[in-house]
Amino acid sequence: MPVVFRDGSLRYFFYSNEGSPRESPHIHVKGAGSDAKVRLVPEVAVVDSYGFNSRDLSAYHPHHRGQPRPHPAGMA
Repeated sequence: MPVVFRDGSLRYFFYSNEGSPRESPHIHVKGAGSDAKVRLVPEVAVVDSYGFNSRDLSAYHPHHRGQPRPHPAGMA
């Protein structure tokens, strides 16, 4: 599982052979006892999450594209 980005205690990673049939492109976010699955196409959207609150998850909403992304609570 290649880690493509780190932000504080959060790791952003993917599995190269996930799902059968293959799932749409997405990335996993894990850290501080929380994890989420964020779909990348056709638009960025949280597909599943555990442990993140709604404020943390709002950072992955398409509304935030092109704007600085706030750090999830406690991760700055």
